[in-house]
Amino acid sequence: MRIGTPLSSGATRVMLLGAGELGKEVIISLQRLGVEVIAVDRYPDAPGHQVAHRAHVINMADGAALRALVEKERPHILVPEIEAIATDMLADIERDKLAEVIPVARATQLTMNREGIRRLAAETLELPTSRYAFATNLIELKEAIDGGIGYPCLIKPVMSSSGKGQSMVIGPDDVAQAWEYAMSGARVNQARIIVEEMINFDYEITQLTVRAVGDSGKVETFFCEPIGHVQVKGDYVESWQPQTMSQKALNRSREIAKSITDNLGGRGIFGVELFVKSDQVWFSEVSPRPHDTGMVTLITQNQNEFELHARAILGLPVSVALRATGASAVIYGGVDAKGIAYEGVDEALRVPQSDLRLFGKPEAFTRRRMGVALANGATTNEARERAKLVASKIRPIKV
Repeated sequence: MRIGTPLSSGATRVMLLGAGELGKEVIISLQRLGVEVIAVDRYPDAPGHQVAHRAHVINMADGAALRALVEKERPHILVPEIEAIATDMLADIERDKLAEVIPVARATQLTMNREGIRRLAAETLELPTSRYAFATNLIELKEAIDGGIGYPCLIKPVMSSSGKGQSMVIGPDDVAQAWEYAMSGARVNQARIIVEEMINFDYEITQLTVRAVGDSGKVETFFCEPIGHVQVKGDYVESWQPQTMSQKALNRSREIAKSITDNLGGRGIFGVELFVKSDQVWFSEVSPRPHDTGMVTLITQNQNEFELHARAILGLPVSVALRATGASAVIYGGVDAKGIAYEGVDEALRVPQSDLRLFGKPEAFTRRRMGVALANGATTNEARERAKLVASKIRPIKV
């Protein structure tokens, strides 16, 4: 693999579609390897814009605008980092050889639509999943629940991110409100939802799975240690690594993760979400990019998930070795304001074996993720307590 000098005629150019906190870390990892990076997002001064060589603001769901920008910048590699992208145009860009899409355009199309990826997993690959159905209106939703899904159940838009539009329905009185909430959280103007059976699992994990060039010279599969996490309304609030689990459950988790990622193909990191009960494992979702729960790897692995993604993208060797037990906890905005400041950073970093990332988002909302607290510990419980303590000491304020 040859990497040129940034901002020269021989530069290796990578364009990220999505420049939030995850994209920002990928950009930093790419730049450390000498790559020229172009960051694209829907709003100005996104976290990744602040560190990229060049930044653009467009509606990435507008296929014509996306293609025009690719033709202008001529990146060698195109890396989708969010869901709200014109995925059909990505396929056209790949077909016309304007840029290499990571991992591949088909993977992006399937995973950014819960219907596509669920049907692939359950119906094509015959992987274990919860019972599910799709609905395009409230009547169909009620019929699906009464027809076999039952209560309680989960309702999600087929296209959304970070838990937006997701809710748990306890009984019939909650269905109409859940439908409206799902419609408000959808990434695209598409009245379609997935309703899922609630599985009585013991815990859920993210199995970070890396497809990268191995010693054989071909793409091989590498697994990070499993990540345990807590989600509230589908949005991650806390994660830790490693998650303790039986060898049988771990083996089954990796079989499922390899099956789905082999089918999707390409290079890069995938966040495979799984439910676990004793030795049983069910597939939930997969993201073809760094996963929010994987931010814990910033303090646990020799190469964190962003470095792994960058290396895999470029065809470089990877190491998934665990360095230390650790945990992460989300730092919320706490207020609705632009240009907030953070107090308590010094207090937070006095917590033993701690670190943090403040993302630099230009606008805060009460429940917007504005940073992440990180900590190591002798055990995952100790690391979790430290990470939550760090997060509690950060006080966002209006200025």
